[in-house]
Amino acid sequence: MEEEITFYGHKNVLSLHARTIEVTKDSNLTKNGDCIIGVSADKACNDLNIALKRKLRTIDTFVKIRIIVDPIEFELAGSGNTDLEISHKHDIVLRKSNYADSRTLAISCDKSAIDIPRDLVKMLTNPDAKGILRITVE
Repeated sequence: MEEEITFYGHKNVLSLHARTIEVTKDSNLTKNGDCIIGVSADKACNDLNIALKRKLRTIDTFVKIRIIVDPIEFELAGSGNTDLEISHKHDIVLRKSNYADSRTLAISCDKSAIDIPRDLVKMLTNPDAKGILRITVE
């Protein structure tokens, strides 16, 4: 099962957070949002396919996430959990920790914003850069 979220870069993308990665529907970004890699996303947690969310709410579901800004791809993995709400109307957050709230899509991720290759981050500082967050649940 797979779903894609389209998002765009922003001049304030830093991608320095050690525990999370976030994309948001919001169009503005301050430098305080150092986990945010993309803005103006076409979907948030609330917009995702119900069957995908149901699968993510299963204990130990394997989740593969690809961040794509052509021609560069970055892949990480995480887990689903029965505590996931996946209901936030603006954001999607991937977490290294086991913390779950309405913005959390996956927990126990093996990478965070700081792990994203700097050439990909540099591309995401361009507001015209189009990115894809591809979620695959097995």
